Amino acid sequence: MAIRVLNPGALTTVQDFGRTGYQALGMPCSGVMDTRAYQAANDLVGNEHGEAVLEFTLFGGVYQFEGDAILALTGADMVPLLDGAACPMNRPFPVKKGQTLMAGTALSGCRSYLALSGGIDVPIVLGSRSTNLKCAIGGFEGRTLKTGDLLPVGISSVIYEEIADRSAPSYTYPEDLTVRVIGGPQEDLFSDEGLKTFYTNAYTVSQESDRMGCRLTGSAIESRHGTDIVSDAIVFGSIQVTPAGQPIILLADRQTTGGYAKIATVCTADLPALAQVRPGYTVRFQKITVEAAQEQL
Repeated sequence: MAIRVLNPGALTTVQDFGRTGYQALGMPCSGVMDTRAYQAANDLVGNEHGEAVLEFTLFGGVYQFEGDAILALTGADMVPLLDGAACPMNRPFPVKKGQTLMAGTALSGCRSYLALSGGIDVPIVLGSRSTNLKCAIGGFEGRTLKTGDLLPVGISSVIYEEIADRSAPSYTYPEDLTVRVIGGPQEDLFSDEGLKTFYTNAYTVSQESDRMGCRLTGSAIESRHGTDIVSDAIVFGSIQVTPAGQPIILLADRQTTGGYAKIATVCTADLPALAQVRPGYTVRFQKITVEAAQEQL
């Protein structure tokens, strides 16, 4: 079984949970942006934990199935059509050999996930099938998909009738998102006025945002003596502040270390919603305690 790419959409890659265990050697994790939608998609089709999926960005594209399969779509609603007829989001459904799936433009949010029983069976590189676009490794030839690509699908023993009743929650993705954060490791490098600015203003998602970082524009955040530091570790959700006082939230394809001061860290529970913001959306920050963040997770 395989999937043929007829139209690759705006930016489609093969992703799983990510390439962990190599950050000390400078290798980023990559992996899916919205872990909640990813897990739901795999659960719906009966996959074991960690199978590779397709991650669509803004516009999904068109795909033809070279054999029978079971699939599910989660995340942003891209109004999917199977041979021109509406098919469901957040539920498994079967497809037959020769059928064509079209995923359009996201109604809200940014990213959708296509899971198939058996998973996308590309080679494992350093313990993961995830695509790292910066390093051009993993996924399908280390790149975004192109028209004509043929993606192998793993063998599955899942029977559709046994999972037909499964469903996952649907989510709405607001254009003005508030994310909860805890204070960052260099919080003390910012003035009281700078911290007030950060926590009371809305920031707009820039067109320059990508899988590496969500770049924000808005009121400049005042530091005491600049934001350059000796480079130290970066995590998913670290919020760096540039010398110009603008925040960048580091995401799945983030570098392993960085030399800008980190004012805060987005709570893990809010990262899936953050993964769905797109250019023009706004983001606000609400400070909570570590204990509250753990409780939310």
